Amino acid sequence: MPSDDGLGHALRRLTDLRSLRWKIAAGVAAAACAMALGIGVLVHRTTEARSMNIGRSTALRELDAAEADFRGAPTARTSPSAPAAIYLVGDNVPDQLQKRLASAPRPMVVTWYDTRKPAQGPRMWAADRVDGTVLAVWVDMGAELRSVQALDRHMRYAALATLAVVVPLTVLAAELVLRRLRRVAGTARRIKRGDLDARTRSRSRSHDEIGEISSAVDLMADALQDRLHNEQRFTADVAHELRTPLTGLVTSASLLPESEATDLVRDRVQVLRALVDDLLEISRLDAGAEEADAQPVPLGELVAESLRRTGLKTRIAVTGQPVAATDPRRLDRIVTNLVLNAHRHGAAPVEVTVDGMTVVVRDHGPGFPQELLDHGPQRFRTGAAERGHGHGLGLTIALGQAHVIGARLTLANAATPRGAVATLELPGEAAPPAARPPAT
Repeated sequence: MPSDDGLGHALRRLTDLRSLRWKIAAGVAAAACAMALGIGVLVHRTTEARSMNIGRSTALRELDAAEADFRGAPTARTSPSAPAAIYLVGDNVPDQLQKRLASAPRPMVVTWYDTRKPAQGPRMWAADRVDGTVLAVWVDMGAELRSVQALDRHMRYAALATLAVVVPLTVLAAELVLRRLRRVAGTARRIKRGDLDARTRSRSRSHDEIGEISSAVDLMADALQDRLHNEQRFTADVAHELRTPLTGLVTSASLLPESEATDLVRDRVQVLRALVDDLLEISRLDAGAEEADAQPVPLGELVAESLRRTGLKTRIAVTGQPVAATDPRRLDRIVTNLVLNAHRHGAAPVEVTVDGMTVVVRDHGPGFPQELLDHGPQRFRTGAAERGHGHGLGLTIALGQAHVIGARLTLANAATPRGAVATLELPGEAAPPAARPPAT
């Protein structure tokens, strides 16, 4: 079953309104609404115009019947039971209709859609002059109005039903696309974390734009992996090739007579030897050939011994008696490199704090440069002049060894007072070592 964190992450991703799925769904919904609105307005106007035409035709027909009744002539009707036309004469005709009739350019029949009394419903009027007398009739348009309103209501319902179907289908279709995009993004993140074998594996399954992106990411990962392997092989080859002449150089330096120049030569030879050893260690870490030999060790005592061997003045504070299941040699290497880096590039006092499974190394210098915090330590780069001089290998080795023992090393800068802070978080606490039986 999926964990609570996985369900929470999926829920947050589903409800994130910034997601592309909701942008696509909003775009499709907007397009559907615009289309429904356009069709609705067209149908409404067409139906309304048809109703008006039917109303005018009916009113004009009734006006003809009223004129015949007004003159006393018989009227032909479609039904024998149809009543005679009811008409208004003279001053009984509404003023608006009389004004329309008076403003007509020539004697002609005029019509008027009357909406003055909503409670009674709209009416269609028709008026004409018969022997100098204004004659007008009206027909009820309530049925046509209700028909148009019912049509508008049904179109709204149809539009809402369409949106209720289209939007979920759009979200589902977008999810299928976003799943492929997330796979590509996940592959890129795995490569960033150092998994050079990560691939999307989608070259042969699709030939659309996302397939092109996936293929491009795979090709980039192949090229990056080849380049990194070439660099790792070059580093290892250089270190191995330098080791043989360096051994002879160390031996030759030990045979020189004691003098100030000899001390200088021996010091530089030792620096060169340490550099070659660091390069060999980095090449092994890059190749993944290192394995941790975990065992229960008293963390506070091990860190204190590492500080003592550096020969540098460093404060240490240990909380309790933590015991860690880790590789003591690799942990010593990490702590030593962090402390040497703090003394070389930072400023006194350098403080080491051991609390549970966490070891913190802090100095009071200018802090880590922003480039190092953004991109991580890089070999042969110290990041900034104020951080001092060096080969930039100490933090690289510490980070690689932390990965081997399953620890997490984070670098940050303290706010007040300023300084660089390196935090090493070891995996879960081990049981304390069993007491030895008394000697007999």
